[in-house]
Amino acid sequence: MNGKRRTHLKSVAAGAVLAPVVALALPAGVASAHGYINSPPSRQAQCAQGIVACGDIKYEPQSVEGPKGLYSCSGGNTRFAELDDDTKGWRVTSVGRTVTITWTMTAAHRTSNWQYYIGNTLVDQKDGGNAQPPSTVSHSITLGNFTGRQKLLAVWNIADTANAFYSCVDLQIN
Repeated sequence: MNGKRRTHLKSVAAGAVLAPVVALALPAGVASAHGYINSPPSRQAQCAQGIVACGDIKYEPQSVEGPKGLYSCSGGNTRFAELDDDTKGWRVTSVGRTVTITWTMTAAHRTSNWQYYIGNTLVDQKDGGNAQPPSTVSHSITLGNFTGRQKLLAVWNIADTANAFYSCVDLQIN
């Protein structure tokens, strides 16, 4: 084997060894993952559309993920704490006793269920059948006896993790 070929083989071997190390050392990109309510416009949809000034959530409205069982718009994620601020100037959607909620899914996780709360009251729940949802999911939600301005908390409970995705919609129930 000549010297030039030996040098080439050493370079290829070194590259093969170093490639995984370099890949692990590089910063991870923003994950395009998960889901949020786009209709009526949720708080994160309003941030993404520039309707309300927000921080990081503007760039990743689908990423409001946290442990199951929370009652916060941010899912307990401090990066998205502005979603919990009820004084921020969120646009309110007028509805009757029912509302159709449409989710946009950017990564379809197997689903236990979707739960919808006003305050700590569960007003509706939809079974996910332990299936992966399509890229868009709509639910007709019954809002019970609530009237006036209300914040609807929507929780997408994932079947294959301990987490859920959170989304809040501000409603004027007539």
